Amino acid sequence: MHVHVVGNACVDTTFHLGRFPAAGETLNAVACSEGLGGKGANQAVAAARTGAAVTLWTALGKDSAGAWIRSRLGRELSDIQVNEFDLPSDRSTIVIDAGGENFIVSGVACGEAFDPIAQTALARRIAPGDILVMQGNLRGAATNACLRAAQENGARTVLNASPIDAAALPDFGLAEVLVVNQSEAKALTGRGDMAAAADALAAKGAGTVVITLGAEGCLVLGPDQAESLRLPAPHVEALDTSGAGDVFCGCLAGGFAKRMSVTSALKFALAAAAIAVTRPGTLASCPVASEMAALIDQTELS
Repeated sequence: MHVHVVGNACVDTTFHLGRFPAAGETLNAVACSEGLGGKGANQAVAAARTGAAVTLWTALGKDSAGAWIRSRLGRELSDIQVNEFDLPSDRSTIVIDAGGENFIVSGVACGEAFDPIAQTALARRIAPGDILVMQGNLRGAATNACLRAAQENGARTVLNASPIDAAALPDFGLAEVLVVNQSEAKALTGRGDMAAAADALAAKGAGTVVITLGAEGCLVLGPDQAESLRLPAPHVEALDTSGAGDVFCGCLAGGFAKRMSVTSALKFALAAAAIAVTRPGTLASCPVASEMAALIDQTELS
């Protein structure tokens, strides 16, 4: 059972501030750092650290940033399929306040140019029983093509619909599992109540709907459930929440690769994300392989 993660890889520049700036205001950061990021890369590394066999399918520019990203990815992943473009490699700016909350702005020229089905061997590599993980950094049509190919090949599809492009949303009917956070769920459905939002997302065709709730855990609505179920997150003191969502999605896929049930995989993903929020950084906050193994043991015994 192989995990295929299709998405972007980028350079993350992170600024820590005491508070977010008001419109038009300039603030000096308390600290600033650069690291490897991108939702595709983050989720692939998280899945690989669970012990799953993982391939990352991504796109980079023919620039120094692209070479640096490729080098860093090689430390974590044994199978990286890269398309190169005469474009700037993707970048993200992450701003984090004193409470650990964040906002992120990304430049995704390579992600938008990437068409995995047309440009790579992805469709030929996906086998029955594999898991395809996608996010919202590619064009909607490219995302749909990947999800459709995976379904046709008998693979399981996980879609983390983030970031959201309201003008080109992917087809949620192609997602066996749809993962969004509270803000995304509200933006997609117009519902402030998360149980109602889950119902609305299920009505759009998603198989199992997962809405992450930050410190409150997550809400899950499966195709055989009459109503949504809330799963709590471990109580921790959050330092930086910017990497938690990607750790959650990568570990969810890793749990599926280990043949966990949906509920067990979600509990495992919540535990891993709870560790991530206690550490700075996006990819840097991800639990290491030994921590993942311990969490898997705890999940399987619970």
